[in-house]
Amino acid sequence: MNAASKKILIADDDASIRLVLSQAFTRLGYQVRATGNAATLLKWVSEGDGDLVITDVVMPDENVFNVLPRIRKERPKLPVIVMSAQNNLITAVNAAEVGAFDYIPKPFDLDEMTSTAQRALSRPADPESARAQARAVRDDRLPLIGRSGPMQEVYRTIGRLVGADLTVLLSGESGTGKELVARALHDMGRRRDGKFVTINLAAVPRERVETELFGKEDGDCGKLIDADGGTLFLDEIGDMPLDAQTRLLRVIDGSEPALNPKTNRRPNVRVIAATNRDLRGLIQQGLFREDLFFRLNVAPLRLPPLRDRVDDIPDLARAFLLRAGREGLPSKTIDAAALDRLRQHLWPGNVRELENLIRRICALYGEDLITARIVERELADQQPLVHGEEGPATLAQLVERKLSSYFADQPDGLPPVGLYDRVLEEVERPLIQLTLSATRGNQVRAAEILGLNRNTLRKKISDLGVEMQRARR
Repeated sequence: MNAASKKILIADDDASIRLVLSQAFTRLGYQVRATGNAATLLKWVSEGDGDLVITDVVMPDENVFNVLPRIRKERPKLPVIVMSAQNNLITAVNAAEVGAFDYIPKPFDLDEMTSTAQRALSRPADPESARAQARAVRDDRLPLIGRSGPMQEVYRTIGRLVGADLTVLLSGESGTGKELVARALHDMGRRRDGKFVTINLAAVPRERVETELFGKEDGDCGKLIDADGGTLFLDEIGDMPLDAQTRLLRVIDGSEPALNPKTNRRPNVRVIAATNRDLRGLIQQGLFREDLFFRLNVAPLRLPPLRDRVDDIPDLARAFLLRAGREGLPSKTIDAAALDRLRQHLWPGNVRELENLIRRICALYGEDLITARIVERELADQQPLVHGEEGPATLAQLVERKLSSYFADQPDGLPPVGLYDRVLEEVERPLIQLTLSATRGNQVRAAEILGLNRNTLRKKISDLGVEMQRARR
C-alpha cells in the first residue's frame, strides 16, 4: 500500500495545528481528514476510516486518554500518535499505557512528526505489547520535574521502559537525578510491589563491596538477595572493583550460584545501574569489564545537565520551595528577576545544587519573597575563590572551597564514607598527568620532580589510569 492509499486522521482543537499537519502530510502524498473534537474522531474510527490517528490529549469534549481504550477496542491494530502540551512524565507514561504508538510533545518538530507517522504506518503497533510497556503512576506527585525538550526525551524513554524488565544504564553528571529515574522505573514497572534496594558503590570501601552485594556465608545475604523480586540500583557502577564486576556479570547472565535461603532459588532481580563516569574510557584503562558494560547497556538513558534545560529552573525552584515548606522550613515565594538570575548560573552541581540553594535561602533569610538580590548574594558566595584578600588564592584555599562543596551537596551535610581516598585520587591523577606532560612522558624525570620512586610512579600510573604521552624522538 503506497502513501496515496493511506489516510491519516488528525484531531486537535487548534485549527492552525490541523492546518500545518494536514498540509505536511498532503504534500507527502497521504490522504488527510481533520477534526477539532474527540466525538468525530471516534465516529470516523468506528466507521473503519483511517490508517493512522494523530491526536491531541485535551479536546473540547473529552480527554483522549478516555477515548483511546475505545479506539483500541474498535480497531486494535490502528496506530495512534498522541501529542500534548502537558509535557511531563505522567503524560508520557499514560500515553504508553493506553496503547499509543508514540508520544510527541508540543511544540513538535514537524520532521519528527512525519517520520514517526511513517514508521507507524509501516509497522502498526501491537496493542498488547504497547499495553505492557507501562503501568499506572500510583503517586500523583511527579517523581521528575521539567517540560524542556531534553526532559521530554527522558519521559518518553521512561514510558517505553516501565513495562519492560530490561537492564538499564543511567548516565549523567552528579546531581542530575539518576536515582529518581531509577525509582520511577521501579515504582511504575511490574516489580513495583517488590523492594527497591540501593547501593552506592562509591560510598562502600572497595574491600567490602562483594560482601555488601553478595553477602557472607554466615547468613548475611547481602543486597542482591534483599532485592529478590524487585530492583537492585547500583549507583556509581564505575567505582565497582573488578572482582565484584565479575560476580555481577554472572548474576545478570544467570550463572551466579548464590541462592535466596527463603526461596532456595536464584534471586530474580532487575538491575539498574548509574554512573557519572565514562565507562568506555574505564574499559580502555582496564578498570571496567567490557562484557559487563554491554550487559548493563541494554537500555541506556542519559540525563541532561541542568545547564542544558534551564527552562525547567522555574518549575524546579517552585517545587523545591513547596518541598522545603512541607519539611518545616519557612514558606517563601520567588520573583521573576530571581528566576532569571537562576537561569544564568551554570549549575555544576545540577538539580541537587539548585535544591540545596533553595533550602539554604529558606533557612537563612527572613524575607518572604526571594529576590534577585538574595539569589545573587548566595551564588556569589558559592563561586570558586580566585583571589584572596591579599592576592591570588593559595592551593589550600582552592582545595578547601572544593571540599566544602562535597559536604554542602549532601542532603545531610555528610559525604559518603571513603572521602579521603577519593580526594587523594582526584588530586593525584592531574598532578601526575601534568608532570608527565611536562616531561613529555619521561617517567624517570617525572619521578624526580614528584619526589617518588620510579616503581611507585609506575604503579600509580596504572592504578589511576593516567594517560601516557610518549617522549619525542
